[in-house]
Amino acid sequence: MRSATPPRIALAPEGAPGWMADAITDGGGHVVPVTEAEGIVWADPRHPETLARTLDGAPEARWVQLPFAGIENFVHLVDRERTWTCGKGVYAEPVAELALSLALAGLRGLGTYARATTWGRPQGTNLHGARVTILGGGGVTESLVRLLGPFDCHVTVVRRTVGYLDGVDDVLEADRYADSLPGADLVMLALALTPDTEGLIAADELALMEPHAWLVNVARGRHVVTDDLVDALRDGVIGGAGLDVTDPEPLPDGHPLWSMPNCLLTPHVGNTPEMAVPLLAERITANVRRFAADEALIGLVDAEAGY
Repeated sequence: MRSATPPRIALAPEGAPGWMADAITDGGGHVVPVTEAEGIVWADPRHPETLARTLDGAPEARWVQLPFAGIENFVHLVDRERTWTCGKGVYAEPVAELALSLALAGLRGLGTYARATTWGRPQGTNLHGARVTILGGGGVTESLVRLLGPFDCHVTVVRRTVGYLDGVDDVLEADRYADSLPGADLVMLALALTPDTEGLIAADELALMEPHAWLVNVARGRHVVTDDLVDALRDGVIGGAGLDVTDPEPLPDGHPLWSMPNCLLTPHVGNTPEMAVPLLAERITANVRRFAADEALIGLVDAEAGY
């Protein structure tokens, strides 16, 4: 039932950008101090200790909106007394676009050509007709599957729950992810970081991949054991890697990945601030409206799953 008064929403921490306040008011909310808030829109993707203190001072807060899809910094704060939402699906389109860009650039040898100083020999393989494995079944994967449609790929998705996905040939349970690696021309990581998915791709998994296969990671750097990946790239265990995320991050100057001809690196720009602002503003506005109307919110956090 819709509330007769605007929902009281706090924007925190101090110094949060004004466009977030505009997004709250566009949704019909009234921006108030934390002590008076029914809901909190949190603007800082880090510093969970600050959010913990904020919650201690917000006894009436029943809803918390986090800014990113990944909530690994805040998962220990998620409780059942409040409704928690995050940026699930908000950034799916730009992140999927970069994943496709890295895949095409890698498979077609653009890294080698970009570094070349003389005319070289042809190299590269088609994405068209390729066998593609995607680890993760959320919004980025849904966008990726749609973008892959014109390439007539055989797509396998590995996710927590098995079911029909439009445009996907095979769906495997999460614990069968290793079965999806042999035979794939392209392996793409688009899943949440949890204790179960940290170090998911290490030496054993890389050894299961084809010698020509490319690994593309647009999720979190800690999904991949970096030292094992360096060895695999150096020794030709896999064809190459396109990485928008690394472990550690930022990747230090002089790290071996920077100079590897079969590695493409971008500095966590699957979603730039210019892309993020209108997308996150739209989500905040939509959720404030839904909160006011006592409707289901978008991007609900699953406390048990950790994302």
